[in-house]
Amino acid sequence: MRRLGTGIGWRPEIADAVERMPGIDWVEVVAENVCPGHLPESLLRLRERGVTVVPHGVSLGLGGADRPDEGRLTALAERAEALGSPLVTEHIAFVRAGGALTASPRLEAGHLLPVPRTRDALDVLCENVRIAQDALPVPLALENIAALFSWPGEELTEGQFLSELVERTGVRLLIDVANLHTNHVNRGEDPAEALGALPLEAIAYVHVAGGFERDGVWHDSHAHPVPRPVLDILTGLAARVAPPGVLLERDENFPEPAELERELDAIREAVTVGRATEDAVRGRARTPALGGAARAGGVGVLARPVAGVRERVGVAQTAVLSSLVAGTPVPEGFDRVRMGVQARALAAKRAGVVAKVAPELPVILGPGYRETFLEYSRQRPMRGGYRLDALDFAGHLLKLGRPADAGARRELRDWWLHRSGPAPRKRGFVERVLRRGV
Repeated sequence: MRRLGTGIGWRPEIADAVERMPGIDWVEVVAENVCPGHLPESLLRLRERGVTVVPHGVSLGLGGADRPDEGRLTALAERAEALGSPLVTEHIAFVRAGGALTASPRLEAGHLLPVPRTRDALDVLCENVRIAQDALPVPLALENIAALFSWPGEELTEGQFLSELVERTGVRLLIDVANLHTNHVNRGEDPAEALGALPLEAIAYVHVAGGFERDGVWHDSHAHPVPRPVLDILTGLAARVAPPGVLLERDENFPEPAELERELDAIREAVTVGRATEDAVRGRARTPALGGAARAGGVGVLARPVAGVRERVGVAQTAVLSSLVAGTPVPEGFDRVRMGVQARALAAKRAGVVAKVAPELPVILGPGYRETFLEYSRQRPMRGGYRLDALDFAGHLLKLGRPADAGARRELRDWWLHRSGPAPRKRGFVERVLRRGV
């Protein structure tokens, strides 16, 4: 696997700081946030300096019951080619459910949700990965995700699930040590045991991020400093294998550049400590060998899922997602408290992201924006991406004759017409609204 070194997640808010940071070997960019024909100048400058750029997808939903969407795969492939990337990455998760496969309404989570560690789910995931691999021009690596809840009746451990995934598809792994910590707090899974069971030879690179604990639940926020337990897990991983690359993720609440650089130094130190103790743990670290096909760069034989597997997985995932975003009963066997925490987290994230993609809405609606949106989200599940969600939200309010203030209602109507039409209706309208909110 190509050596990447130390990197940081590139975000527009810290683009200038990233360009000035010493010792940055590579960056990762959210694939859905860049357009191949209009790459940010900052990314182009980094590439010209020889900094590797890796697109990180968040919307494929390879763990979902449906086959991967061809349009999303094409878009991911285009970004990999435009950025000259050596690989692309995604997640072992589902992000939508319902639709034709289950003869039910289509639902969007707007977030990464855990797949059940069952034989059915693994069969579907393996076939979806093979479809994605065939469509992408570079190797694919998949990330283990953080979860607030567990599926009842799971048949495999995390290590068994990922090991068989690698064995059957030859896919690489993106190991997020912050997610291992999250799953330790939230699901009682021991990080050391998880590392000991993983096919570490398959690691493409490692993610490190911060979060916070509230009422016994760890939230993987990507908006807080990296805590010591996460760095300790990174040290434990580095004691078993030399990670080809390690990357710091930060998505919001960005600190001063000097603080980010200190976090990067702490990450480097954690890896250094781990590598220094490699000999001491080499004899007792269990690193399962990959099958001959995977070691040679090929893949093992992949049987197609038997009839009815996708439907079974789809029905189960739809029931879970519907309970989280549409208020239907929590399926039998799930922790209702944890599912409630997840539902509230999804609604809060939805409100926050809509405010980012449509910053005019909080300005027009004022301090009541958040509560108004949360009220709306309890009635209306997301049916598409966040931009469509913003339009649906505005349209819903207008149908109800809201907001009560006539001036604000007129502004909201103008915004909706401005955004929903084929071309802007009023030049400078958005800028004027945003200036009012400053």
